Amino acid sequence: MWKPDPSIIITAEQKRAEQQSVLLNSFRVAVQSLLDAKAQEKQYDNGFTVASYVVSTNPIWKAEAEAFVAWRDAVWGYALAELDKVQSGTREIPTLEAFLEELPPFEWPTAAE
Repeated sequence: MWKPDPSIIITAEQKRAEQQSVLLNSFRVAVQSLLDAKAQEKQYDNGFTVASYVVSTNPIWKAEAEAFVAWRDAVWGYALAELDKVQSGTREIPTLEAFLEELPPFEWPTAAE
């Protein structure tokens, strides 16, 4: 008689956990893409590049970087807290579009700021 090998059986719980992990990772990728797209509005390669200008001697680039880094921190702070709620089951999984709309808004500083 055939006996299943318990070490290779995937349970429904494991399958749900894997699906949730994939879903949450897609949210994280979307948040990073949003940050990178915002950086590209000002011709920076991505969010990491604009953040590197926080110590720039050019006052405009420095101001842009400081504003961006503060916004980036607010975005990730909110996003990770909300995704933790999803993982713990205290929040329903939102649509990706709705979730991105919840994130703090950002406006680039003007030259006079």
